[in-house]
Amino acid sequence: MTSRIPRDSRLRLVRAQSPRAERRAGAERDTARPLTAPGAVTQQRARRPAPRPPEGTPAPGELARMARKGLADAVRVARWADTSLRSGPSRAGAAGAPAASGGTGGAKGTLSATTAERAAAELALTPDQVRADWDTARLAGLIEVHGDIARPGWRLRAWDRDDAAVLRGWVALFDAWSLAHAASRELAPATVAETVEAMPQLLTLLQLSAGPVPVPQLLDLLDQRVTELRTERCEIPYGPQPEPVDPADTPPLATLLDWALRGLAAVGALTYAEGQATLTPLGSWAVWVKLEQICVAAQSPAGNIEQSAEDMLRGCARLRPNAARSEYRAWLAPRPVGSAVTELLDAARGEDALLRGLAFEALRVVGAPAETEVRAVVDETSLRPYALIWLAEQEGADPEDVHLVLSRDESTWLWVDTAAAVADHGEIHLLVRHLESAVQPTVPALLDEVRRIGHPRTVQVLVALAAAHPDPALAKAVRRAAFQVHTGGV
Repeated sequence: MTSRIPRDSRLRLVRAQSPRAERRAGAERDTARPLTAPGAVTQQRARRPAPRPPEGTPAPGELARMARKGLADAVRVARWADTSLRSGPSRAGAAGAPAASGGTGGAKGTLSATTAERAAAELALTPDQVRADWDTARLAGLIEVHGDIARPGWRLRAWDRDDAAVLRGWVALFDAWSLAHAASRELAPATVAETVEAMPQLLTLLQLSAGPVPVPQLLDLLDQRVTELRTERCEIPYGPQPEPVDPADTPPLATLLDWALRGLAAVGALTYAEGQATLTPLGSWAVWVKLEQICVAAQSPAGNIEQSAEDMLRGCARLRPNAARSEYRAWLAPRPVGSAVTELLDAARGEDALLRGLAFEALRVVGAPAETEVRAVVDETSLRPYALIWLAEQEGADPEDVHLVLSRDESTWLWVDTAAAVADHGEIHLLVRHLESAVQPTVPALLDEVRRIGHPRTVQVLVALAAAHPDPALAKAVRRAAFQVHTGGV
């Protein structure tokens, strides 16, 4: 071979290191997944001491015991579905849980009439109780719905051994209290939405009071908060307007507050009797956790809680993975899930490849509620590989095999996109090391496929790789490939 011909060498081209240096480098690399995790290309940040819950808060093990007791009925129905519907004609699609299309109007994730009656007979319950417990299990993550398929969630598998999984499941139910205890159809949807939006302030008052709070005091605060919400979105209407709503047709706030307090009591967040409301230990702990998440973000150097998704992701780029996930949770806490997911996906569509990877790390924190929006972007070229991997993880794929869901071209696109993030934000030696994660067995094969896929950052990535690589012949071949892409040659 002459120096003008690319060497058909394997992709492990980094010089051998001493055992000690290799151990140190091995702790930093992650070849099983793209190099998009927060902190993978940056320095470590000093850890903030873990906050302590208020005095009198039960230990996590005791809180988990309370959560298990409150969700025992939902767990019972979920386990029945896991064992009784694992196989046979009643199975709907996957992993042993029924899908929705049975006889209940086709709503996704709901039990068919036949399945509900069968469960009721075997569990000595009524069909309505089975459906209620099934819905609770879904909201707590004990059962997960993927498209038309419902199956046991990972929390059900870990229920008896993992206190943290139990508490996360209960908090998911707590967050969805307005779905677990739906409002009467006689209540106007707009006023119900205002009440749901105002409840965090009332829960904060209950948490700070650390004891019973009279309902009139809560009603006064609800009135103030609803008035603020209406004032904030006050706009001058244009065009023909409907007749003003008769105040007599608007449900009184006392009715809405009663519904909200009963709903929170139904999920075990508070007790409501004799004209007073009091947070349970679980409810007090959950509200404290959310307040602490907000405070952590507000105290961060970037003030991430007040930032847009793009600025928040940039502020998290220099954090280690655990710290970044805490920031994501804090940023998500005060925002509606739908708008937060939309904002993260908009940030992922930008030109910065690092933000694309970080956006999907944040979406992993969101979890199942983001599935519909993520599925909707699968056809977008720049987001497709990230979305397919995210969906595979949500569906329970083995982390070691999750990249098998990508085609060869999609894997190559992701390789170039990740390389662009490293070139823009990482250390130069990481770009050389990134060669090892390519699916192609040789450098010429990699260059051929990189040139074919048409990633907009191909030229910049190849130029940066050529400048960084210690092998002169390989660097020359990479520069030639970059020139061919730039000029449109072959």
